[in-house]
Amino acid sequence: MSASTKLDKFFTAMREITSFISSAIGLIRWYQVEQMIETLLEAYKDQKIILVMGAGRSGLVGRAFAMRLMHLGFNAYVLGDTIVPPVKEGDVVIAISGSGRTQLIVTAAEAAKTVKAKVIAITSFPDSPLASIADVVVEIPGRTKVSRMEDYFARQILGIHEPLAPLGTLFEDTAMVFLDALIVELMYRLEKSEEDLRNAHANIEL
Repeated sequence: MSASTKLDKFFTAMREITSFISSAIGLIRWYQVEQMIETLLEAYKDQKIILVMGAGRSGLVGRAFAMRLMHLGFNAYVLGDTIVPPVKEGDVVIAISGSGRTQLIVTAAEAAKTVKAKVIAITSFPDSPLASIADVVVEIPGRTKVSRMEDYFARQILGIHEPLAPLGTLFEDTAMVFLDALIVELMYRLEKSEEDLRNAHANIEL
């Protein structure tokens, strides 16, 4: 039995995931991306706070993006960290939720709006509660249906887990690639090099 035969599901999943991400490129609306970039560049110029948030795996995607923003010189934080400063008028909140219905994220976005912060929603559903309150919506393909139990933490408590690739994973993987590509565009517009990012990287790590 060959290695490819023994790992048939593994290689099939990798092909399907990468194929989906490639197809998603043609579905992402350029003007939504431009709106997000302009909002971030304005915050960079004024050194406003960028607060990134997401639940579960979307939160991990957001954390990776916030780190790269920090490397670029943005005043970036992740919701839930102990050092997060108060969000004020003109600051930017980036909310990542495939369904756009995760209660924790929607509530946090609503709180940001009350202090007149700008909210960027990254979601698969432009008609979701999160998207409805956002100033900028970036649609990222990924989820093909919303879980019956929409709240992330409720699903975790009840032990409800969705299939690997067909639902949440495709959004999270696509969002990760999208945000990494966005960093490259920001590097270009800010005239930053990889060396600039390296100089801002942590020099004390575990």
